[in-house]
Amino acid sequence: MWDAYKKGFKAYLQLEKSLSDNSVEAYLHDIDKLTDFLQEENGMKTPADIELKDLQQFVKWVGELGMTATSQSRIISGIRSFYKYCSLENIIKKDPTVLLETPKLKRKLPDVLTFEEIENIILQVDLSTPEGGRNKAILETMYSCGLRVSEVVNLKVSCLYLDVGFIRVIGKGDKERLVPIGSAAIKYINIYKKDIRIHIPVKPGNEDILFLNRRGSKLTRVMIFLILKDLVKKAGITKNISPHTFRHSFATHLVEGGANLRAVQEMLGHESITTTEIYTHLDREYLRQTLHDFHPAFKGSK
Repeated sequence: MWDAYKKGFKAYLQLEKSLSDNSVEAYLHDIDKLTDFLQEENGMKTPADIELKDLQQFVKWVGELGMTATSQSRIISGIRSFYKYCSLENIIKKDPTVLLETPKLKRKLPDVLTFEEIENIILQVDLSTPEGGRNKAILETMYSCGLRVSEVVNLKVSCLYLDVGFIRVIGKGDKERLVPIGSAAIKYINIYKKDIRIHIPVKPGNEDILFLNRRGSKLTRVMIFLILKDLVKKAGITKNISPHTFRHSFATHLVEGGANLRAVQEMLGHESITTTEIYTHLDREYLRQTLHDFHPAFKGSK
């Protein structure tokens, strides 16, 4: 009975919302969780028959599975999207998710690298190897432009406008944005293109991909993670670092330097300003910590 609803929801996510395959799968997985719950409760209701109290029971059930508040919130978000689709298609008359509460999240601020730490990590790159030249260009680009790891591995040669200092980035949901790129990143991309990439036999279909592995194929996200992990270790940094840390640090340094939040939103490619607003919290946390560490009146206080 639910297969038709799931099929329709999948088409809505792909066609109307233009979501990536990974996001679509995640949303469908949320609906699978709901139908698992309904089956367990022996009440395989239709979406129109489900009431707020059923969804509250579902949230409780998900919590008892041992999921974190973040995972629970993500599942509830998926259920809300499903009911939005049901409303649009007139499958339901009343949306039961309207009064559904989301578990309160304690926002853990991710580790941030200082500018000196980022420089130290990039300094560990061995420029005597072709891979080193490529990795230097990758890291300079990631920090200069605040790219997601998926955006850097998919960066196209045809999307570089280095003469005017911009790159065109294809982000989540195939949304495009123009991002300014710094002189160091431009310099190392040009070195990579002229001295390294030109000698790589490119696999068919990868001709327009900027960063290639030695076999001429696009790099994987995992590869970027491993490259960074190795350099962080060599730099002697013990923070929990991932490629996203570079993006996070890029945004933090902008906000701490007084950048306009809308401009940061534009550069990061956030659809909603509320996603970017985490950096205002981070900024406040940073200021509070600075006072605690350096102001005589704050020392020793909580």
